[in-house]
Amino acid sequence: MVFKINVSHKGKTFKVETESEALAGYSIGDKIDGKEFSEDLTGYEIEITGTSDKSGFMGMPNIDGPNLHKVLLSYGKGMHKKPKGEKKTNKRPKGLRLRKTVRGKEISLFTVQINSKVAKEGSKKFDDLFEAPAEETPAEAPAEEKKE
Repeated sequence: MVFKINVSHKGKTFKVETESEALAGYSIGDKIDGKEFSEDLTGYEIEITGTSDKSGFMGMPNIDGPNLHKVLLSYGKGMHKKPKGEKKTNKRPKGLRLRKTVRGKEISLFTVQINSKVAKEGSKKFDDLFEAPAEETPAEAPAEEKKE
């Protein structure tokens, strides 16, 4: 299965895709050698900050294992509920808790997206690794005149 990995560093995020099944078994908060993600990231140390599975359920860092769990959440990660009705008054009602489905912190084959950040830089500059190649824009052809 393809893992879509977002690597953040100094306000910029770069995307890497890999089919390496060696990432299965790592957890949120683990620090991994960058070579596991991509050959370009050798020498870098990457920290996993979050995950998401194929259905969009997020990985909670305080739940063990890779399985789905229904947990009772108040406000925080995974809880984005606002009350209906008046929008300016009482945006967060006191004591609101909802049961949400979340996945555990361990990466499994059901995981699709892995969010991470650079914990330690390598010898090469990070911006140079993911620099977009300069694309040539074709010059516009002059408009043809219509003869009547």
